Amino acid sequence: MKIFGKIVDDQTHCIHYRTDVDVIAIKFKCCLRYYPCHLCHEEEADHQAQTWPRNQWPEPAILCGVCKCEMSIHAYLATTSCPNCSARFNERCGAHAHLYFQAPDAAGAAPASQSRQ
Repeated sequence: MKIFGKIVDDQTHCIHYRTDVDVIAIKFKCCLRYYPCHLCHEEEADHQAQTWPRNQWPEPAILCGVCKCEMSIHAYLATTSCPNCSARFNERCGAHAHLYFQAPDAAGAAPASQSRQ
């Protein structure tokens, strides 16, 4: 799986986010390319990012940088670690979820765990 952006190692750490728990890449809806973060996409893509609509959250769009397991957005938002290798994911970046995923409507509750970035 090709990861785009300014990657610093084989676990999808980038120049912007590289703590032990910054180990995912997100497939951006607009170009269907994996980037480690919104800043990498912003710096390298020739277009604006689009968010994943809620009805497409079952699509595989998250890649664990440790084991390369691909998971759906639903699965990712429902956990704090990889379901395959148990690598911990960054929970503190929920403030950036709106850059990747369409906000749930009033009827749908936001997942307890949000996006990495």
